[in-house]
Amino acid sequence: MTDQRAFRTKVLLFLFCVFLALVALPIAWQFVSTLHQLDAIENHRDQWQRPAEILTALGLHEGSRVVDLGCGSGYFALKLSTAVGPRGQVLAEDIREWPLTFLRVRAALRHDGNIDIITGTEDNPKLPTGSVDATLISNTFHELDHPAAILAHIRRALRPLGLLVVLDRGPPIGDRDIEHHHIARALAESQIRAAGFEVIDRHDRFIDRPGDDTWWIIVARRP
Repeated sequence: MTDQRAFRTKVLLFLFCVFLALVALPIAWQFVSTLHQLDAIENHRDQWQRPAEILTALGLHEGSRVVDLGCGSGYFALKLSTAVGPRGQVLAEDIREWPLTFLRVRAALRHDGNIDIITGTEDNPKLPTGSVDATLISNTFHELDHPAAILAHIRRALRPLGLLVVLDRGPPIGDRDIEHHHIARALAESQIRAAGFEVIDRHDRFIDRPGDDTWWIIVARRP
């Protein structure tokens, strides 16, 4: 009787393992496939996004501490990691867990130990106070439901004279279009100034590709 019970237990364990394998393998394959797709998309994005100029605008150096707010799966966070070096730190913040999961894996595969991932909320990015050299908000400002609250948190996180760089798409008509991922530069600038920042540079046509969206950029400084 004991032998039969042990045999049934082994069979059940075997069937359970087979079931897990059948479920896990397609998920793992899809995950790896998505990682490859991200690499291909980002390689193409490098050709028009002007990432080197954006990193220059942030004023980074070896050992800098920088925030990538709304980092997604890590297009800029991974570049920032290289820019600040092993003695620096990238605070990669987003409110969505799934893209952050991809970033965790990508950072681990690249051995980027200077990326700290933060799961923020809609009105609080959960940043440390007074210890950040620069903050990047790329293709995210138009999605902020509470821009005043987010900007206030960023201002508290930045050191004096710390930089804020905001990059986003301008709408063809009107000021703000969340569904189509647009916001007017003038509207964003007014909110940034109202939060106590000094705007030191801006370009309405930072990225201007024929047949595609026009991107603007604002560089601001905490007084």
